[in-house]
Amino acid sequence: MSSQVKVQKITALLFAEQIEPSVSFWVERLGFTKAIEVPDGDKLAFVALKKDNLELMYQTFKSVDDDAGTRVESVRKGPSFLYVDVEDIQKLIAAMNGVEVTMPLRDTFYGAKEIAVKEPAGHIVTFAQQG
Repeated sequence: MSSQVKVQKITALLFAEQIEPSVSFWVERLGFTKAIEVPDGDKLAFVALKKDNLELMYQTFKSVDDDAGTRVESVRKGPSFLYVDVEDIQKLIAAMNGVEVTMPLRDTFYGAKEIAVKEPAGHIVTFAQQG
């Protein structure tokens, strides 16, 4: 029965103490836009970022704690890992100028060129150019 379920989209939701630096990372370096933002005073509690058919969400730990029935302890405060395919790894490297590199550019046995960076909330993003 489950093979008949049509999945239309999967979106990563990343958690952080503050999300504004991560928003800047994706918007300024990679051309995403804010599709949805939920304020919490003068800060953001939640944001959905979009670019073409891609979407990425961020939520603060405080916002999770404020949600009814949810405790921040239920959200592990470690990094998440994203694997992102890009068309041109050299353009990507130029866009990451000044960002902490956690894995230098490498050629993989499966034919990809990859580099990993740490985005402002501490999550690790591996960018890859296939073939």
